[in-house]
Amino acid sequence: MAMIDLEKHFAFYGAYHSNPVNIFIHMLFVWPILFTAQLLFYFTPTLFSFSFFPPPLLLNYGFLFTAIYALFYASLDLKAGSLAALLTFLCWFASSFLANHLGFSLAWKIVLASQIFCWTGQFIGHGVFEKRAPALFDNLVQAFLMAPFFVLFEALQLSVGYEPYPGFQAKVKAKIEAERKQWQDKKQKKLS
Repeated sequence: MAMIDLEKHFAFYGAYHSNPVNIFIHMLFVWPILFTAQLLFYFTPTLFSFSFFPPPLLLNYGFLFTAIYALFYASLDLKAGSLAALLTFLCWFASSFLANHLGFSLAWKIVLASQIFCWTGQFIGHGVFEKRAPALFDNLVQAFLMAPFFVLFEALQLSVGYEPYPGFQAKVKAKIEAERKQWQDKKQKKLS
């Protein structure tokens, strides 16, 4: 069950994102990274052909990755995960129409500019405000997979106090503090 251990995933990701400014930067830039990645994946080969999809919607790698993300989010938490899954599919839907309209020659330029801008913002958030390397250096797959869900979950917690079950935030906070203390102790040992 470690794959769908919500507390574990949030403690890992939260240990790298405790500074409020860095969290805000991620809230601004993570979903555009996902959207523009889906925009670029629109131009991958079609995996399946079904006539019930409108022409710009293709069952390609963009759809496959979107489905994987959506299923993973829904398996983590039914309410917030279902919202994240819905948003992920809405991004796929919108990116498909935009990619179809723009064409590859313009789309990849927009994707490149957006990715550079968003990733630069996140690295600044980590370097200047968090003062810790991003999670992707320690667990690339989990960092990419969890980032959109994590920032949505953070937004739900901040705006409406969402918890998947009572005591969730307190348990995750304790795990985050323990992981951050372990990291700081390790960092201190390297310096001495």
